[in-house]
Amino acid sequence: MSKQLQENKMGTMPVPRLVATMSLPIILSMVVQALYNVVDSYFVAQVSREALTAVGQAFSAQNLMIGIATGTGVGVNALLSRALGEKNPQKANRIAGNGLLLALVGYLIVLLFGLLGTDLYFRGILSSANLDGGLDLEAVRQAGNDYLQICTIFSFGLFGQILFERLIQATGRAVFTLYSQGVGALINILLDPIFILEDISFLPFSGFGMGAKGAAIATVIGQIVAMILGFILNQKFNREIRFSLSSLRPDLKIIGNIYSIGIPSIIMVAVGSVMYYLINMIVMTVSSVGSTLFGVYFKLQSFVFMPLFGINNGVIPIMGYNFGAGNRRRLEHTVRTALLFACFFMGTGLFLMQWVPDLLIGLFESDPTVIALGCTALRIISLSFLFAGFSVILSAVFQALGKGVYSMFVSIARQLLVLVPVAWFLSRAGQLDLIWWAFPIAEVISLAVSLGCFLQLRKRIISKIPLGV
Repeated sequence: MSKQLQENKMGTMPVPRLVATMSLPIILSMVVQALYNVVDSYFVAQVSREALTAVGQAFSAQNLMIGIATGTGVGVNALLSRALGEKNPQKANRIAGNGLLLALVGYLIVLLFGLLGTDLYFRGILSSANLDGGLDLEAVRQAGNDYLQICTIFSFGLFGQILFERLIQATGRAVFTLYSQGVGALINILLDPIFILEDISFLPFSGFGMGAKGAAIATVIGQIVAMILGFILNQKFNREIRFSLSSLRPDLKIIGNIYSIGIPSIIMVAVGSVMYYLINMIVMTVSSVGSTLFGVYFKLQSFVFMPLFGINNGVIPIMGYNFGAGNRRRLEHTVRTALLFACFFMGTGLFLMQWVPDLLIGLFESDPTVIALGCTALRIISLSFLFAGFSVILSAVFQALGKGVYSMFVSIARQLLVLVPVAWFLSRAGQLDLIWWAFPIAEVISLAVSLGCFLQLRKRIISKIPLGV
């Protein structure tokens, strides 16, 4: 393959093959990442239900931290791929350099929260808890605080890892994201039992027995290794981007453009984190066991949504490139292909959660009563999967075309204006099972709003892009 063809594959390669080429490495690496999140919970569950609940309740803060990093990466990715489509390498270098500076600023914000805010965070969740499940709330608070402090204070590895992955992905070399993310995740998986447990039957030595704190240490070590590997891969294989002192100079116009795309993504994740926090509080007023199940569900659903987000991340640069190159035919073909892939993964997740929920919950719980409650939760919530698949892909269209505010609007409408109020209303009946119905209700409304925004965007922008070849 010639160098010219390699440089322009986002504009020349057959779309189904291109979507698979760009998305599959990200999907694989995200699935591995989802696996180590589940492994975290699996080993933590062997310590105590309090430790499992604490790690689950840390999710919203941890997710917000990841959202700041990925939101910045989405903005850099979309803007960088557009600059490459426009054949402007000088602008591409400046975008990459400013992206690195913004990642550092994001880390400093998270560091401040890690030093000052984690204890208040857990006290807020536990303030109105129902004690029917027999949880030791003080043990939950202490384990959660230990876990979250480590994840935030050492989050520079996460910020660096995500930025370097997005830089190399924007140039069409998404396969390298598998190496950095996959290696980091595998290191975390290997270290988890060593740091979390004390008695490890399958190893010839004892572990450190640090519980939730050990899970956090294993996580940040994996992220730091992934960051270092991502930097090395960019230096060796990313020929389109070269860092220099001039590229690292702050450029307010570029920063503004990055965040015109990235801030809506950050806000979407922030909305999701607030939703998770509030739903946890709502569930805790009915049953403390419900909070444990809610955390377990979010670990399991990552196996479904990580592939979906992998497709999302894979097609954003493809659509951004062809938008910049003025090729509507390939842009629309990319949207259709992404929707088909999304339906496959979400349909698979729906099938598993409908037919074998007991096996999934049984990974973390042995109590038959808790397993029964978990099966009901998975069956109800998973009804929302197919609707969510369409909404996430349409969000990728909005972001690739510089209209991330559409994604932000849809996310706010679904998770704060619909999901939380409906969950609160259903919780008034005092029945845990009723709360889970808020999820499919919210996703149906989200899909309707997403389609409305897409049709408007198609009329105003997409239809005016040259048809291309």
